[in-house]
Amino acid sequence: MTGRNRSTWSALVVLTLACIAAPAQAQKQYGPGVTDSEIKIGTTTPYSGPASAYSAGAISATAYFAMINDQGGVNGRKINFISLDDAYSPPKTVEQIRRLIESDEVAFLVNPVGTAPNMAVVKYINQKKVPHLFVGSGATVFNDPEHYPWTMSWTPHYASEGEIYAKYILSEKPDAKIGILAQNDDLGRDYLMGFRRGLGDKAETMIVSTQAYNTTDPTVDSQVVSLKASGADVFFIVTIPKFSAQAIRKAYDVDWHPQEIVVSIGSSIAGAIKPAGFDAAKGIISAAYQKDPADPQWRDDPEMKAWNVWMDKYNPRIGKSDYYAPYGYNIGYAVVQILKQCGDNLTRENIMQQASHLNMELPLLLPGIRLQTSPTDLRPIKQMRLVRFNGERYVLFSDVIESN
Repeated sequence: MTGRNRSTWSALVVLTLACIAAPAQAQKQYGPGVTDSEIKIGTTTPYSGPASAYSAGAISATAYFAMINDQGGVNGRKINFISLDDAYSPPKTVEQIRRLIESDEVAFLVNPVGTAPNMAVVKYINQKKVPHLFVGSGATVFNDPEHYPWTMSWTPHYASEGEIYAKYILSEKPDAKIGILAQNDDLGRDYLMGFRRGLGDKAETMIVSTQAYNTTDPTVDSQVVSLKASGADVFFIVTIPKFSAQAIRKAYDVDWHPQEIVVSIGSSIAGAIKPAGFDAAKGIISAAYQKDPADPQWRDDPEMKAWNVWMDKYNPRIGKSDYYAPYGYNIGYAVVQILKQCGDNLTRENIMQQASHLNMELPLLLPGIRLQTSPTDLRPIKQMRLVRFNGERYVLFSDVIESN
């Protein structure tokens, strides 16, 4: 073969190989944070500060992804989950979210925690068109596809949950005198909006006192004393776990024994009930959407058995009574399902497309409750059931309640 023919033949081989490879390459579409071997995901959570109990969720999600990576990852790609401390401080959240997007170049964000922290970054994240998935807040602002199409919540909406409690009070104790302790931010305002809506025109007469607190306050003792003095016989506690524990304990210590209702985000046995004391918390009512590992009805449940095995191997740092252990597990499961559905199209646009078209069960959601989203309704979880603490664990006592 002459030199000229050899060159022509080599060119033909190169062209043929390029043509063969082109379809395979065309099938893969990657956005920032994605390679053939890795998918970078980011979050912020309060590993320090007044809301540090919530960090168990991120620790548990990290442990779930570690299990997935040990199994080979998702479609051959390992998950690199970058979880940064923001101390539940909005300025710190801004700093850390900018780092995740601009420096770490994550593909998307999953379950950053807190209403005020997420409010501080939601506009920026949407301007950057980064999927902002499963936000750790039930504030209604995080279901606003018109203004924030890249953002979706995880927690059932606070306003809807507040309405559920109001309807329960009207049916069981219509002559109640209600005292309220609420966090002084959008979290507290959303719960109270729904609670008042549920009480309707009776809100003005039934609510006899409302006390607020800030997350920087050392205690809520004075607020609880004021609420007792109001004569309230129902105590609606709209707080994060640290302050739930303080409120429950103080009411017990001052010999005030109203019917206590604690919002789901402040009801963790590990984060709120145990620090308050099991005797002090007996009879508390809350709402749930996920299985309680301490509930004996799930003892033989295959999904709960698998969770216990996973906890022992991958998540021993977190107690099995911690609300945020199954929480993080469920979130990890949902994220992996979204990534599986994306296949090799791992652009931010397709990740958001898959997240906004969910219809799936999760292993540790209560029966009858499932994730469902659409482009016009980005709330994944819309259903809850009422529970009562019996001195050892929460016991279900209502059917599935759908929120509007």
